[in-house]
Amino acid sequence: MNIFRFVGDMTHLISILVLLLKIYATKSCSGISLKTQELYALVFLARYLDLFTDFISVYNTVMKLVFIGSSLAIVWCMRFHRVVRRSYDRQLDNFRHYLLVGGCFLLALLVHEKFTFQEIFWAFSIYLEAVAIVPQLVLLQRSGNVDNLTGQYVFFLGAYRAFYILNWIYRYFTEQHFSRWISCFSGLVQTALYADFFYYYFISWKTNAKLQLPA
Repeated sequence: MNIFRFVGDMTHLISILVLLLKIYATKSCSGISLKTQELYALVFLARYLDLFTDFISVYNTVMKLVFIGSSLAIVWCMRFHRVVRRSYDRQLDNFRHYLLVGGCFLLALLVHEKFTFQEIFWAFSIYLEAVAIVPQLVLLQRSGNVDNLTGQYVFFLGAYRAFYILNWIYRYFTEQHFSRWISCFSGLVQTALYADFFYYYFISWKTNAKLQLPA
């Protein structure tokens, strides 16, 4: 644990709270990709298979439960809540996310740290998280206009990964046997995917205008 990881975790938590606020306050999931939310739920379920077998700390366990529970709650709301699900736009959110799942699982079988059940699924979750935002970014580009809460959600989600890159840099210089290269590479890919969004977010903030992404 270090300050960069802690701030990254808190930023990630803020992104989830912003999304939950949008859904429960407006009773709408307009502009939110169900495909991305399903991918994140799969990411956390695959990564935290050690939840009931390996205890690291109370903080670690609580964060795992929060991320799993919140991701499943968001998916449930978008699929089954009688009011929220009406605002879901299936026509815009039609990215074939199962291709990402299959590709990431195949990559995990080929590139991993140890050939064990838990390590394969850990690598799979890392690869999948790197591209899980793609359906959301595609949806936002297709819709053009981005409402304030959705924009804040995506911004904090991207900022969380940026802080984790700083966390890995810090660990590289302070730990004798740092070996999480899969995380580093995937984190760089994930952050790069946000570059276009960050640019237009900054322009929107600087000019005090509504956030719009090019189609």
